Amino acid sequence: MTAYPDTSFLCALYRSQDNSPDAAAHFKALTEPLHVTGLLLYEFRQSLRFQVWRHTHDPKQGISDTDCDNALADLQSDLDSGAVVIAAADWADVHHTAERLSSLHTKAEGHRALDTLHVATALHLEAKQFLTFDERQRELALAEGLAVKP
Repeated sequence: MTAYPDTSFLCALYRSQDNSPDAAAHFKALTEPLHVTGLLLYEFRQSLRFQVWRHTHDPKQGISDTDCDNALADLQSDLDSGAVVIAAADWADVHHTAERLSSLHTKAEGHRALDTLHVATALHLEAKQFLTFDERQRELALAEGLAVKP
């Protein structure tokens, strides 16, 4: 596997954001399907639905229900076509690696649980690149020897 993304990359890929052109260009240039896990898909889908809730309570925040449905449909289309594939992970190993990352980096650098899990998953799946727009995850992935794109 060449690349493993985090949620910030998926958000940029499936929602309209400032960094969406970079995400789209990187996705298009991949020479193999984009690998994700069930955990990553759950966090991404949950984040979209939460943004709809935010928008419902304050229309200046979040995203519309239609934008959420469109993003979910685009993701599903990529899953159906094989452009995005779900990779199997040994979650006990991922959790062990995430615990190691947490003990080494979190007190000094402030990493959140899912951030360490995403980097740990990339390491477990032997990805060469970690795809993120999140600066803290970028730093953690670099510290662990992953190339970070885009």
